[in-house]
Amino acid sequence: MKKQKKWMGAALAAMIAAGSFFVTGCGGVQQQQTSAVSVKAMQVLQQDTPLSSEYAGQVRGLDEVKIMPRVSGTIMEKYVRGGQFVTAGQPLYKIDSRQYESTVLSARANLAQSEATLNNGLIDLRRDEALLESDAISEQTVTTQRAQVSQYKALVDANRALLKKAQEDLDDTLVCAPMDGRVDVNDVAIGTYAVAGQTTLMTLGSVDPVYVQFSISETEYLKFMNLHNLNSGSMDDAVVSVTLSNGQLYPVRGRLVQADRALSENTGTLTVKAIFENPKGILLPGMFARVRLGGEVVPNAILIPQRAVQQILDKTFVIVVGADNKSETRNVELGEKVGSYYIVKSGVTAADKVVVEGLTKLQAGMDLNVTDVTPEQMGFTLDAAPAEKSKS
Repeated sequence: MKKQKKWMGAALAAMIAAGSFFVTGCGGVQQQQTSAVSVKAMQVLQQDTPLSSEYAGQVRGLDEVKIMPRVSGTIMEKYVRGGQFVTAGQPLYKIDSRQYESTVLSARANLAQSEATLNNGLIDLRRDEALLESDAISEQTVTTQRAQVSQYKALVDANRALLKKAQEDLDDTLVCAPMDGRVDVNDVAIGTYAVAGQTTLMTLGSVDPVYVQFSISETEYLKFMNLHNLNSGSMDDAVVSVTLSNGQLYPVRGRLVQADRALSENTGTLTVKAIFENPKGILLPGMFARVRLGGEVVPNAILIPQRAVQQILDKTFVIVVGADNKSETRNVELGEKVGSYYIVKSGVTAADKVVVEGLTKLQAGMDLNVTDVTPEQMGFTLDAAPAEKSKS
């Protein structure tokens, strides 16, 4: 009986050992038959690539004036609403004109009186000159009369100037727009007493075209001078575009028209203005925008998608499709960002194909099941975002 138990135990141990062998063997076969990793890969691009830099900018009116009255008085009428577009010469306000009408009448009467006095003086002078010829009066009498006539002429000129001033004051009781533009909403109400040269009735600003103002560093200024005509000190041919706060690219490109005469002592930057046509009034003074300033072109730049780049500690690398469709790690040195891409200084060539999707568990030396894709299929573009320096 004991021999039978020993025999059964030995047989069971042999079966367990055999089972372990088969499990291990099956596992080994399964590892050898592991399928290739499915990835999407794209050919490295090589082409002339324009670069641009981005700055924070603000929209400013080309011209902006505070409308103040030239004469004092109570506001009697208001002809426009706040925020309305007005044209040059359009009436804005009417100031109480009664006192100015009275002044005009008084000045006109004074002028008429002085002109009458002058006419009488001229008549007397002609009579005295005739009497002098017959020695009926002394020469001193004629000289005195001539001086009197000169005083009368001066008084006429003075009264004529007073009448002109009174008429101008009367005309200025009607306040008109000095230029085309849009008025602000902080206007004064009817009944307000406006003081000449002190009370701001409203602010008027031009809306088409407009400036976008931003600042660039000294290094960037010198760089663009070298690119765009160092001798003339002009950047007029630089490409300027703006992106609004909602991420929308403004459809009209601008041009640089002004640069400050000196760098700011506080920030070390140069204030620059670009001008943009604004026919629909989309750009409003005070709006913030991202300004893109372009011009430099990198010839035959090597481009790889940003999505393909991986970083571990201080290592920056991509996975390329190597020989026999095996994954291969390449260290790369990156340059500027251009849209969806990096410019690559070293590490890959235009002959390489980089993996852009399926990178999560991918390691060097793995078999790859590659699906070739194009930039259009992946949504990659060169102008999706402005160029900026890479941090790697």
